[in-house]
Amino acid sequence: MGCAVMECVDKKISMLYMDVLKQAAKSDAYEKLQFIYQKIITIVNEYKPTEMAIEAPFFGKNVQSMLKLGRAQGVAIAAAMQNNLVVTEYSPKKVKQAVTGNGNATKEQVWAMLQRQLHLPDQPKYFDASDALAVAVCHYYESQSPLAGIKKKNDWESFIAQNAHRVKAPLNLPKGEKK
Repeated sequence: MGCAVMECVDKKISMLYMDVLKQAAKSDAYEKLQFIYQKIITIVNEYKPTEMAIEAPFFGKNVQSMLKLGRAQGVAIAAAMQNNLVVTEYSPKKVKQAVTGNGNATKEQVWAMLQRQLHLPDQPKYFDASDALAVAVCHYYESQSPLAGIKKKNDWESFIAQNAHRVKAPLNLPKGEKK
């Protein structure tokens, strides 16, 4: 499981931490979940983030792998919620689209774009780490969008209220014509 922490200051982003939560294969499943929970708590205590973004599970053919992934993600989310972090989830395709402009980009392409955007050194040992950083960058871009905070339903009234300075006065149409 990858993990990354990013800092945003004056619309400039930088990576503070990127690694994988790797443990011995001999650990039992519940020990692994406890390890993930404790590691997330430690990272939160050290870096003091205010939000957490996580990659949504993708649907694979191996049901057992999906269950294990879901449990690991649930534990990570619980650790974030324990520390009052806002949690947002993004699909793998959304993350790739946000970082590279291509929702079907390879892990190598995502890493190359992260390297350019954040001026990072050599490729990490595990792509799980760079995947986590990509999720953080995606979250940053999404939170900077003018539509950030607008409910997914077409809530134009809320958008207009929050962005009144961007809305032009309505057209004066002749009587009987629709807008």
